[in-house]
Amino acid sequence: MSMIKEFREFAMRGNVIDVAVGVVIGAAFGKIVSSFVNDVLMPPLGAALGGMNFTGLTLTLKAASGDVAAVTLNYGTFIQTLLDFLIIAFAIFMVIKAMNSVKKKQETPAAPPQPSAEEVLLTEIRDLLKNRP
Repeated sequence: MSMIKEFREFAMRGNVIDVAVGVVIGAAFGKIVSSFVNDVLMPPLGAALGGMNFTGLTLTLKAASGDVAAVTLNYGTFIQTLLDFLIIAFAIFMVIKAMNSVKKKQETPAAPPQPSAEEVLLTEIRDLLKNRP
């Protein structure tokens, strides 16, 4: 089998397409969460902490000199990215938890059906014949 045919079969499987859709939706969801953290969550949090803007939190390792820019450690950006991650992880956890509970409800076995009147009668006849001397 040629490599192109193998690749086409691989790419056309349902799981590969599902993963591709998941990656695209995940990227869009990541942008939404980043906007939520940057534009909604962080401003009130910064105001509560005295007007602090987390993205501006830096530690200067080497001051600027002439045309050379300062070397800074941008830990505020890291804090913001960490909050993005925690929100995304919590949202994914909640979705998976909901999916598992739905799946568990679907997997609950139903009670076995009651035997028909004929089956009950045949079982009684069998038992009577079995107990006969």
